[in-house]
Amino acid sequence: MEKCSFCGREKKDVNLLIAGISGHICDSCINQAYEIIEEELKTTSDFDFNSVKLLKPKEIKAFLDQYVVGQDDAKRYLSVAVYNHYKRLAQVKSKKDDVEIEKSNIVLVGETGTGKTLLARTIAKMLHVPFTIVDATVLTEAGYVGEDIESILTRLLQAADYDVSAAERGIVFIDEIDKIARKGDNPSITRDVSGEGVQQGLLKLLEGSVINVPPQGGRKHPEQKMIPVNTKNVLFICGGAFDGIEKKISQRLNTQVVGFGGSDQRDRVDRKNVLQYIAPQDLKSFGLIPEIIGRLPVLTYLNPLDKETLRLILTEPKNAIIKQYEKLFEIDHIKLSFDEECFDFIVEKAVEYKLGARGLRSICEVIINDAMFELPSEEVHEFNVTLEYAKQKLSKANLSKLKVA
Repeated sequence: MEKCSFCGREKKDVNLLIAGISGHICDSCINQAYEIIEEELKTTSDFDFNSVKLLKPKEIKAFLDQYVVGQDDAKRYLSVAVYNHYKRLAQVKSKKDDVEIEKSNIVLVGETGTGKTLLARTIAKMLHVPFTIVDATVLTEAGYVGEDIESILTRLLQAADYDVSAAERGIVFIDEIDKIARKGDNPSITRDVSGEGVQQGLLKLLEGSVINVPPQGGRKHPEQKMIPVNTKNVLFICGGAFDGIEKKISQRLNTQVVGFGGSDQRDRVDRKNVLQYIAPQDLKSFGLIPEIIGRLPVLTYLNPLDKETLRLILTEPKNAIIKQYEKLFEIDHIKLSFDEECFDFIVEKAVEYKLGARGLRSICEVIINDAMFELPSEEVHEFNVTLEYAKQKLSKANLSKLKVA
């Protein structure tokens, strides 16, 4: 009589009986064994730092250099922050020392198109911890239309495949953090549902506390079971353009250079890149509440892109814009090439439209859009973009809408 070697039930008493070399196992025992394995893996799924080659800050920066041109200061801050995050997690796991290392959340300030989000996406490629990018523009205070603060951690849980212990050591990049700045200079006495209210909600996340996270996102499914996530070991990196903050910095610099040495100090200020003098009080005057600024202790900036940098962005990185177009044409067995003076022309137009690296992509799209439309249907194996061709295509296109005042 065939029966399960584990529970002893006969074939007629089970749904399925699987034969082995010298025994049998029923479907009930298979399910039970699976649940035991799952439970065991959960308790032993702590991150094994010894099994991962931890890159040093210089190696992290070298990796970023392959994809992002310039912005050395921002890269150094990011590299150190990520490296320290790993070391901090290792210390939390060992619990051998009385000195507790606090996390250093970062805020990146830079004009649009200077590479804030690109830095975040690039660093995500090399990380061994869950990483997610969220947009602060969709966040509103709880109970209003929009996404709740907890949705940030929902994204992190999804990145960690709903492994809570993995999510609790992850990294979150909050983009467009400047869009939740307080709308007025004075504290709001009414609801500022997408400004100060969101900042107040972010406080507990940045500082570190246990948050009940809805796995499906939002509170629109009240029947869903909440998942508690401790954000104490989650590193937060925030980025924003902070459009107009240069005026706040200039005002502060002018008030500081009063006196006999004032004129000399004023001359030493680089007026073309005022952002490099940014300080926490500038974020406060822009509209971030002091409590938020205190929980983002590392403040760094991204330089505005000059012509030389834009020229390098166009052709040098691994995922350079020109290389992407060459790959697109290569799929259709067409070799795409550009004349050198064409690159200079594209860069000049990008500087004119003041859209940073995104302007490069917009201009390239206009120049070769007709070629991308027509050539795949024709028997063409090579296509060269000349300066005359680029000027002709741009003159026909209405690019005035791209121009920033």
